[in-house]
Amino acid sequence: MENVWLGLGSNLGDSIALIGEAFTLLQREITGILMSPLWRSRARYFEDQPDFVNAVVQGWTELEPQELLKFVNEIETALGRDRSKVIAKGPRTLDIDILLYGDRIIAEPNLVIPHPGMRERKFVLLPLLNLDSGVVDPVSSVPFLQYYSMLPAQGIYPIAAADYDAAYP
Repeated sequence: MENVWLGLGSNLGDSIALIGEAFTLLQREITGILMSPLWRSRARYFEDQPDFVNAVVQGWTELEPQELLKFVNEIETALGRDRSKVIAKGPRTLDIDILLYGDRIIAEPNLVIPHPGMRERKFVLLPLLNLDSGVVDPVSSVPFLQYYSMLPAQGIYPIAAADYDAAYP
């Protein structure tokens, strides 16, 4: 069994419900699964779109990385994502990214782990740190908390509270 971390995001439809459904479906292949609190974030890169709802899940799987990728892509499709109609970094019903797969470093044409953008994205780091503030980047051996502390505010709000980018000052 391998420890995996996945990032979930949605900004089309009932995003909170979609992330909840994804969490339920992920339990088919991920055991001991935990989900961070939900966060609302402003869109980055392609900014003319609704805010996102984001979370991170962590658990254990027997799936190999490519099998896990296929599994999460099937969940995205089942919950309404049509990759043929999606603008890159644009609005989507559901996005599930494999952030970490144990300590493995993977660079394949369709899969890069650790996820290449996670070190610069508070909407990934904040929920990840909610689950475990001691997670370390397997590439650099730098704690993700250190990456988080170097980033400027990015408009990340907890859904259940009014704190702004304040979980890890």
